[in-house]
Amino acid sequence: MRKVLRRFQTLPIRSRLAMLVAAAVAFAVAAVSVTCWFIVQGKLYDQVDNELQKGAQRPVNAAQAEALLRVCPQEATEPTDSNFGDLRGRDNNYTELVKANGKACVSSDSAGAVKTTSSDKDVIKRAATGKGVFRNGTDSDGNDVRVLTIPLVVSQGLGSSPQLYPDTALLMAIPLKNTEKTLNDLALILLLVSGIGVVGAGAAGLFVARAGLRPVDKLTEAVEHVARTEDLGIRIPVEDDAEDEIARLSRSFNSMTSSLASSRELQQQLIADAGHELRTPLTSLRTNIELLTRSEETGRPIPPADRKALLASVKAQMTELASLIGDLQELSRSEGQRGERVQVVSLQDTVEAALRRARLRGPELTITADLQPWYVRAEPSALERAIVNILDNAVKFSPEGGTIEVQLDHGTLTVRDHGPGIPADELPHVFDRFWRSPSARALPGSGLGLSIVARTVEQAGGEVTLSRPTDGGTMATVRLPGAPTPPPESP
Repeated sequence: MRKVLRRFQTLPIRSRLAMLVAAAVAFAVAAVSVTCWFIVQGKLYDQVDNELQKGAQRPVNAAQAEALLRVCPQEATEPTDSNFGDLRGRDNNYTELVKANGKACVSSDSAGAVKTTSSDKDVIKRAATGKGVFRNGTDSDGNDVRVLTIPLVVSQGLGSSPQLYPDTALLMAIPLKNTEKTLNDLALILLLVSGIGVVGAGAAGLFVARAGLRPVDKLTEAVEHVARTEDLGIRIPVEDDAEDEIARLSRSFNSMTSSLASSRELQQQLIADAGHELRTPLTSLRTNIELLTRSEETGRPIPPADRKALLASVKAQMTELASLIGDLQELSRSEGQRGERVQVVSLQDTVEAALRRARLRGPELTITADLQPWYVRAEPSALERAIVNILDNAVKFSPEGGTIEVQLDHGTLTVRDHGPGIPADELPHVFDRFWRSPSARALPGSGLGLSIVARTVEQAGGEVTLSRPTDGGTMATVRLPGAPTPPPESP
């Protein structure tokens, strides 16, 4: 059984659907056919029973009954004066008188002898009730017959009242040959019709399965094509008004391949941009290290001031390279990884920690802060890094001796510097990866800081914008959902 089930599960879907449809139709047709056959059988037997009952309604002549019982032949004989019964002259019918001991006396007009059973003797025992019994039986030749056994009622002559004859029953039977032939013919017809119906249902099921699964075949071909060629540009045509499961699956596949293609393009762009950004510090490092190495190999020392400048440049390039690698690692983290350490964070404390780092990087600048308590759900290290990136940009573009204004009020953090500001045509690109303003390409940086800021703020459910105030400079605004007090801890 398990092998059959396993074999069935390995078949194509269309074959399984066709087989299931055929099996369902076969079951329904079989149920209807069997029901129909039994109904017809019941109707035919009712007709035979009615015919037997009509023949047994009138009483038998008492003299003929006594003569038959006296002789009591065991098989049909030539007609004599003992002939009796209402069925005389009707061919192929059976008439017998059954004694209390079960012995049958066969009338000369009977088609043959019918074997008696205990139910016939029971009729004699319950003769007072006047009830008979119908049953199926066989004659002496083994032919099937329909039997009616009733208490024997006799009449002394015309005008006399019928009376019950003691210890005797009248057995009448009709052969079932024609009835069985009719039932056999009906069974054959039902079998043929059922077979044709099952075959037709299987063919129809296969046709419907093929028609219904044709879109699935297209989807399968598309998936196999993508797996074989890695071509993510393939699309499955879907009608706009189609809302069935196949259409939804096709739209989902198209959306998935579109997202994968976009992800691949972004990945390739990220690799290209990262390679471009890494080339600059690596080239500078290589040049400076080669100068230092050549000086050692040739024995011509570099002037102390130049050597100091070279070492400072190497240190700066190493710092920039480490920062770039850190930014790339931050961007490469998945959404699940970024959400693993999310917790309630005091935004006020985070901004203060970022301000301490910013003041170290711009000691000549004046940084003012007005911070109100606010608690948010975010990853602490990522949130601090994002705020540090915003403050770094403000420090980087502020003029010497300038002022940076930081304010936190009801979840809105603003960082305002008084530098050259961002041109209006560059504002839509500031959060793109590796994007750097042409005027700032000579300054240190990877072009990833604001991209990290945007992703971190969006993960925390907030938004970040950059604007250019009318009096110059740049204002960064971060809005984060939260509350002025920390939520109560769960018990």
